[in-house]
This record gives sequence, C-alpha cells and structure tokens, in this order.
Amino acid sequence: MYRKSQQMVLKAVFLLGLTACSGVLGAGLEPQIPSVASFEPSNGSFEISPIVQIVVDNKYANHGSPSLLDFGNTFRDDLQAVIPYVTLGPVLLSPSVPGIAFGKTTIYLTLDTTLQYSLYNGKSTDEGYDIHVSQSSVTISGSAPRGVWWGTRTLLQQAALQLGQGKKTVSLPAGRITDSPGWEIRGFMLDAGRHWFEASFLGDLCIYASFFKINELHLHASDNLWNPAFLYGDGNEGWKHLYAAFRFQPPPGSPVTGLVPRRNESWPKQDFEQMQQTCAKHGITVVPEIDTPGHSLVINQWKPELMENGAPDHLNLSYPETIPTIKLIWEQFLPWFSASEVSIGADEYDAALANDYISFVNEMSSYISSKAGKSIRIWGTNEPSKTMSVSKDITIQHWDFPDDDIPVQLLQKGYRVINSEQVFLYLDGKTSEDNQFPQELNQDLIWAGAPGGKGWAPNIFSPTDPTNNTSPDDPNLRGSIFALWNDWGNNATTALEIYYQLARSVAVFAEKTWSGSDVRQTALTRAQFDTAYPILNAAAPGQNLNRVVKPVHGNVVLDLPGPYTSLSTHVPSVGPPYTLSFSVKPDSKSPSTGLLFSGIDSKLHVANLTFEATGQLYALGYVLPTDRYTSVSIHATREYTYAVIDGDEANPRYWYTLMDIWGDYMALGNMSFAAPSASIGGDGFRGAVKNIMLTLGA
Repeated sequence: MYRKSQQMVLKAVFLLGLTACSGVLGAGLEPQIPSVASFEPSNGSFEISPIVQIVVDNKYANHGSPSLLDFGNTFRDDLQAVIPYVTLGPVLLSPSVPGIAFGKTTIYLTLDTTLQYSLYNGKSTDEGYDIHVSQSSVTISGSAPRGVWWGTRTLLQQAALQLGQGKKTVSLPAGRITDSPGWEIRGFMLDAGRHWFEASFLGDLCIYASFFKINELHLHASDNLWNPAFLYGDGNEGWKHLYAAFRFQPPPGSPVTGLVPRRNESWPKQDFEQMQQTCAKHGITVVPEIDTPGHSLVINQWKPELMENGAPDHLNLSYPETIPTIKLIWEQFLPWFSASEVSIGADEYDAALANDYISFVNEMSSYISSKAGKSIRIWGTNEPSKTMSVSKDITIQHWDFPDDDIPVQLLQKGYRVINSEQVFLYLDGKTSEDNQFPQELNQDLIWAGAPGGKGWAPNIFSPTDPTNNTSPDDPNLRGSIFALWNDWGNNATTALEIYYQLARSVAVFAEKTWSGSDVRQTALTRAQFDTAYPILNAAAPGQNLNRVVKPVHGNVVLDLPGPYTSLSTHVPSVGPPYTLSFSVKPDSKSPSTGLLFSGIDSKLHVANLTFEATGQLYALGYVLPTDRYTSVSIHATREYTYAVIDGDEANPRYWYTLMDIWGDYMALGNMSFAAPSASIGGDGFRGAVKNIMLTLGA
C-alpha cells in the first residue's frame, strides 16, 4: 500500500506529453550493451527536455514483487543520475489513455499482457520489453515488471552513450524497440566462501551488473582454502586451523551457531535480506550455495565426527548424523532465501562413493523441495555409477572437461544444464596457478574462441570440438554463469580489486548471454563493444564502485596545508588512478600508534606505513623517523600501489601480498588500494601531517 502523500495520483488522463524536436538521431540507436534484438525506425525523433515526469500505469502499479511501481521509483533515481540536466518529480500514477499530451517530457511504464516473448529455445520469458517512441510519446511496456525494468536500462544506456559522446541533450529516434534475452539464466558467481565481502558490496555489484541486464548472482557462501599439507596425511591436525568459512550468521540460540566461528565475517539475516532485496529491486536474483559433501571443511571443523576418513574437507555420507546435520543447516537458512532455486554445490567428491553421492543429491533435492518449494542445482560431477542416476529435477552446472559429465550428453538425456565451462568462464582473484585463468574474461576467447573462430555463447562448451557444443535453441540449455573464485583467500585482493576483475567481464558476458553469437544481425561487434563499454561503465547508476569523485579544481581533490593531527574531509574514498602526497612526523612517544588516513575502503596506519583493506594488513616495511618530517607520495593504479619516500623516485616501494598457491609455492602480488581520504589521523595518532595533496592520476 502506498500513501497518497508519497505517490501523487494524476487526475488528468494522459499517456505522454513530450517536447518533440526535428531530425533523426543518426541512422537509429547507439550500439549498447547488450545489443537490442530489433528496432523499427519511424519518422522524426524526440528530445528529453529538462523537466521529466515518470508515470506508472496505476492498473498494474502493484503487480509483481518487486512491483512495477518499485521498478519505477528506482528508474527515477537512475534517470536523474544518468541525465544530470533533468529535473524529476515523484513518480506518478495514471491510467493509460494513449495520445493525450500532458505538456512535459513523460516516460510511461505499463504492462501489456498480450505481449509474448520467447527465448531462443522457444520457451516463454517475462524479461522481454517494447519501447515505443513517437514524436510526442514514449512508452516502455512488457508482459511483466522485470521486462519493463530491462527496458528502462535500454533507455538509460541510450542517454548515457549520447552524453558520453559530448552531446548536450538526449534525443531518441522515433520507432519501436522489441527486445528479449536469448537465454533464461545470465549470471555471475562470486566465491564468498574463501573471501569475505560485506553485504553492501554485493548489493553494489548487483546494481552494476543490472545495468547490463545480468539477472543472477550465484553466491558461493561456504568453502575453505585447499592446502594438502594441512589437509591430508596420517596424524595431520593442520586441517583444524586451515581457513574455512560459512557466511550466513545464525541467530543467537540456533543449533548451528558453532558452524560460524568468524561471526565478524558472516552476514546477519537483516544484512543478507537487505542485500537480497537490493538485488531484486534491480532485476537480479540471488542464488545461494552451501557446498556439500565436498568443500565441507568448515562443517568438519565444527563436527569432526562427520568427516570422511582421511579427507577432512569431505563429509562421510554414510555416517548416520551427516545428512540430518546438512538438512538442519538448510532448515535454518532456507527461510532467508527468496530465489526459487538454491545450489547445494556437490562437486569434487570421491568418485568411488558414487552411489552415496547420488543418493545424497537426490535426497537433498526432495528435502528442499518439500521444505521450501525450491529446486536445486549442483556443479557437474562425473559420478560413475551403473545403478543410480541424478534426478532430472536437478539442474547441472557444467564447469570442466573431463571431470564433469559431458554437457551435450546430459542435454540429450533430458537434464537441464547451465554453462560455466572454465576454459571460457573462470576467473581467479589476483592470480591463478600457472596463469591458468585470466584477470578478466578473455576477450579473444569470448569474441572468436569458438570452433571456426566464431564467438562464444552459452551453447559453446568447447573451443576446439564442435561435437561438444550444442545449438542456441537447445530446449534444455538454461543459460550461463561465469565464475570468479578466490582460491588464495582474504589477503589476495581487496573487494574493489574483485570489482575491477568483474567490471568488463560482466558487460561482455551480458552481451553474449542476451544476444549470443551468429544469431541476431543486431549483435555487437567487438569494436562496437569496445567503444560503448568505457562510457557505460562510467555511467552505470546507483553505485560508485569506481569511487569517482569530483575535483575541487583541475585534477585536485584535496589540498590541505596543515599541519593536522586530525581532520574530517567528507571525501569517503577515491579510486585509482590517484596520487596522495603528504609530509608526516610521528609522535616520538608513540611513533607506531594510530592512523594517518582512513576511508570507507582502506586505512593507512603510521606503523610501517601499513595499508588496511577488507580486514587485512599490508605493510610497506618503512619506519618513519620521529625527529623530522618525511615526505611520502603514494601512487596507485588498478594494478599496483607504490610510495616514493623523500623524493627518491629511483627507488619506489610497492605494497605487496603473499599468496599460498595450494601449498605448492608462494606467489607475490601487487596490491591496489583506494585512497583513504575521509579523515586524517585517528585511533590515537598524536603526530602531525601537512602538505596534503590528493590528485587524480598516478
């Protein structure tokens, strides 16, 4: 129910009143990400004037969850962010009466239940939309609210691309856009089991990905680091101390409280549900994963009696209390999850126990269906049983040849399949063993890595063997999810470094999972993508993961002569590239106490010039003298951060991290930090900082 004080209901009956302008916007639409399926131009064009009104059809305003009105309110905020010159009032409600002008630029959102949209496999989808633009009207319609939402993303991208090319106002060519996705599932997976992320950061990732019509966040929420020296061997107790985590925080008194010893690295129900709601309000479903019976060290650290003998990261499925315990865990958290599907993981288990594994997977499918009305997904695993098989009610998420079942064979047998093939779709935080995976999705593979030099799409599993690929219209191919793993733990990356790896990957993946390759004539070329992406990345509304700030003049963000012991700047954080220069003199009695700078993403401690980010410490190893001022100039890009001390540019000092690569060797990695610009001093700092200059550019 919406109060009339919050939502004004129009008494006048109208559809759209728009300020028309003469001329046509080039030959049609700007190439955007993802590309639209079709655009039929008509005569003329339409200019968005400085005063804009968003109107939602009151007949359908409360349809859906989120509702059409919910999406309309979010669209209003986004439109203001993307087109700064417009002035927007509250979202209004009105009946739909086409052709009556209101007298100002108005965008009308409505549902049309006669509209029908299909995926490439012929199945219906509620994610399609139409945009009708005449010289005096614009209407975004769909068969369901989420389709209308994707239509608003198209309008915003058209505006952003024009303004990003230097145009002063936004004009839309008259005509009709009709668009819908090729596949049902277009998602990205984030490994939050091995690396902690705040729920607010996950929400921002959803907001960003939504701009490119991604519709799922697969949240891998339990796992452990893998180091054979800690896990295996007679008498080895190292597994008790190896990092493992479960991210859903049980309430006080829960029977599974002992499952989460790191409560400061877990999501309370309120935080998780708020993040889940943020994602939903941007068209994205959060699909949670609790991984068992492999990758289960965190459960065995809690209840060692459930462990498979000799494999502390595996559960013993034949032990009487194992499956009841897993069901108990799911029982605690199923009420949190709004998605109609969840993942139970179920990959990389002992092939010799195939029947136990299959029986477990099928039992969990039945349990979760009866308990919460949800279906399940599992990672593809080759289970060599001759007497049992995984239920076809379960979706298989393919990830690897040859350890996984062959996906085309699964499809032919009637299994529903999601493509997460690692050759195309795996990333790893910061680095990977022997550089197996790229830092972002490999553009060469995505655009030309399929057999015959063609582009990748969800129907492509193999880059070399066409017989292991299927057609875009395969009835059981649901779509695709790309994955970013965090095999090296919390200290390998900051949260923002993870975003840097995801940012372009999300966009190119969105194009290929919406449009495919060699299906639509309107699909983007690589050159078109490369032109549009930087503009759209910078314009994506609702979040500021790039940590962009407006300089006070030129490229200067802060210019503070000082000296200061403490000061608040009201600049929360500045993303790289930047240069932060200052002079510092620690207190002689407490030279290692306190903070020099702090912000929402990082802190810089006076002790050893140590950066802190995502709860981890990264020392430069430089001890500041207390008898004089030392000049420090910090230079940061998205690839590294280094300091020049007392002007010694010939000897820059870099901030590094050490990563344990599966117990085989230690790898050195550069760290990129956002500038900790919100405040100077703090946490007991008693020295002085002066000549502070923060500028954009490294």
